[in-house]
Amino acid sequence: MVNKKRILVVCGTAIATSTVVAKKVEELLSKRGIAVETRQCKAAEIRSNLNGVDLIVATTPIPKDINVPSVRGLAFLTGVGEDDAVKEILQKLGMGQ
Repeated sequence: MVNKKRILVVCGTAIATSTVVAKKVEELLSKRGIAVETRQCKAAEIRSNLNGVDLIVATTPIPKDINVPSVRGLAFLTGVGEDDAVKEILQKLGMGQ
């Protein structure tokens, strides 16, 4: 069994937006046979939540000096560009497209 990929979902308040995005990312990657574990946090808390994280999906700007790959997550709210965002996630997780 492949290890779960750990994704940190970041938004302004870590309440509604990140919950919607986290569930959508889990659903879309699960359909592709990829096990993921998501955690949510506020943008202000990002540095204290990076331990063990493989990727960040953010709906709000995050600091440029974070050394974890990141993907913009607005597509998972709007549905616009969702397939491209999933491809970008797979690429940044080292799983091709």
